[in-house]
Amino acid sequence: MTFNFSSSSFLAIAPELTLIVGILFVLVSDLIVPREQRNLLVGFTLATLGVAAFYTGQLWGQSGYHFYSAIVVDNFRLSMNFILLAGAALTVLMSGPYLQREGIDYGEYYALILCATLGMTLMGAAMDLLMVFVALETLSIPVYILAAFQRRKVESNEAGMKYLLIGSFATGFLLYGIALVYGATGHTNLVHIHQFLLNHAADNKLLYAGIALMTVGFGFKVAAFPFHLWTPDVYEGAPTSVTAFMAAGVKVAAFAAFARVFMSAFGPVHIVWVGPISWLAVLTMTLGNFVALTQMNIKRLLAYSSIAHAGYLLTGLAAGTTEASSALVFYLAAYTLTTMGVFAILLYIGKRGEANLTLYDMQGLGYRYPLLGAAMVVMMMSLAGLPPTAGFMAKFILFRSVVDAGLTWLVVIAVLNSLVSVYYYLWVLVRMFMVAPEEDPGVHPPYVPIGVALGVATLGVVALGIFPSMWMEAATRSLMVALGGQ
Repeated sequence: MTFNFSSSSFLAIAPELTLIVGILFVLVSDLIVPREQRNLLVGFTLATLGVAAFYTGQLWGQSGYHFYSAIVVDNFRLSMNFILLAGAALTVLMSGPYLQREGIDYGEYYALILCATLGMTLMGAAMDLLMVFVALETLSIPVYILAAFQRRKVESNEAGMKYLLIGSFATGFLLYGIALVYGATGHTNLVHIHQFLLNHAADNKLLYAGIALMTVGFGFKVAAFPFHLWTPDVYEGAPTSVTAFMAAGVKVAAFAAFARVFMSAFGPVHIVWVGPISWLAVLTMTLGNFVALTQMNIKRLLAYSSIAHAGYLLTGLAAGTTEASSALVFYLAAYTLTTMGVFAILLYIGKRGEANLTLYDMQGLGYRYPLLGAAMVVMMMSLAGLPPTAGFMAKFILFRSVVDAGLTWLVVIAVLNSLVSVYYYLWVLVRMFMVAPEEDPGVHPPYVPIGVALGVATLGVVALGIFPSMWMEAATRSLMVALGGQ
């Protein structure tokens, strides 16, 4: 076989090549940089993410296939890239003080973040089922390690082990589903699968079995019911900065691949999977919201909140339209900024040993730290979908696209679930502003990097809520760009 790749092909993966160079540079630098100057690794990592974002911007507006159609350049992929790189940058920015406080300030942490980000960006770029699998493993293995990064903490080791075992189990479902889809269509490339299904619309049970197994595999990654059981335990046990990275980055990457595969390749058989995905969305959002009502640990509450938001996102996937694909991009951008903002606050107020992470510890926070309290108000309002935040506009745009697709009943259930979620989000604010603390928590040192990350996230949430049109114009107008607008 002759490999003949043009310079444009390498430009198409310039963001990923940048991340690879950054991984190697950070690993080598960790051997050279003195421990007391470990903050330099933060700078190197942020610089890498910045250069990757620059190359992503250079590709904006372009479209095409590369590397035997395994990689695509389109605005959907590039939109996801910006979200993922921003999430990774915020994670790195607020990780330094936390890692020092917990005594786990190791250089490989930043290399693992970059490696996971590499897998995430590849998932959005993949136009072949085998590339989806490779990208998923590139993402998953570093996150398994990061979940167990607090090596002396039993809960962290447990989180890493659970994530590894259940993640491997999910990967098996996905890989078996890919094999069945290949057996049914003779292709692993998404464009070729799409064309095959357009020309062969007859009943194909082997294909449907493959779609079902792939739904299970993706369902594990996005924490959809009933594949969500790992989520609260892993979120609670993993280091808080890693939990933030998982809650935002892993979910964005998983939905990027989920949407790409189903709305592009399996689009011609949308009638087959719209029902199962719709009911998966209903069960996921309902379980997430109602179980969140009973949680007192903040990280577990946010875990079930994340499950509920996966349900909302699945409604957009069920719609299967180009408008829904744009709404998914906007929703994931809003969710990433909001999630990062909440975890920045938790990192700021937390104590060594992951203390200060229950609702009781939030009591009186609004009076002790007015700025943190104000930021938490914005974040909780956004998660609840209240105006004028990004969360409100994200739900409005997403639900409107689902109604336009004829799934009004699904939106009615989603809106009712959103009303349920308001209770536990506002309960956090009640604890912060209306309940006196049980004891004096002391004064926390001014963590400037965490404050900067929180400021960026807060401004982003407000800007997306007040000026949504400019962001929607930047988001992709069609998931099907690479399919010639079909």
